[in-house]
Order: sequence, then structure tokens, then C-alpha cells
Amino acid sequence: MEYNLTFGGALSAANAGKMISRSGWNGKGMFVFVQVPSEVPENIIPKMSSLPQPVKAELIKRGGSIRYKNQFALVYPNGDVFGWTPSPSDALATDWAVHPDEPGTPDYPASPVAETAGTAKPI
Repeated sequence: MEYNLTFGGALSAANAGKMISRSGWNGKGMFVFVQVPSEVPENIIPKMSSLPQPVKAELIKRGGSIRYKNQFALVYPNGDVFGWTPSPSDALATDWAVHPDEPGTPDYPASPVAETAGTAKPI
């Protein structure tokens, strides 16, 4: 693990598909990643369990695909994932760390979304 990085250093790693975190965060076991830019084809939208029905209807009415771009996600130890925006404290901190890759980790970016869309169950 690389330690004591600025946010800029950690951000470079996150943009390369790495997980990053701060040692100063109160919640241990949390990390941030940059969502893989991806496109969900129009025919998959009706099958997506992560979208409310009115949103699906609007997207279908508009036509075309959904494109995910430029998003941070914060992962908690229990598996909850939230969108994340760095605070000024986060952006100016020098206690960022880059998590090492696990053995056997596939190369970034991840597999196409079409292979997994619709398989998640709403909570």
C-alpha cells in the first residue's frame, strides 16, 4: 500500500482503476474508486433493477443508451456504495493511500455492463 499521498497523487491512481482511502477517515475499511465509464444499451434499461420505473420510462422515451461517466463511489465496510464528492479537507489532505491490487484482479476497465445488467436484486 502506498501511504501519505496528496489527493492529486491518489486521484491519479484512482483514475488508473485503483482503490484509494484516507487514514484520517473515522470509518475504517472505507475506500473510494472511480466508476468505470460505461454505456448501458437501450435494450438493457428495462431490465435494470437499480432504476425506478418512472426513470426507466423517461429514458426509454428519450431513446438511446445511458452513459456513466466521471463518478466517484465510496464503499463502506458493509458493502454499501454511495456517490462521493471530496470535501475541501479531503482535497487538501496528505494522508491518502492507494490499495494494492489483489492477485488475479482483472485489468481495468471491468467487463461490459451488458453482461451483468438486471442481475442485481433491489434491497
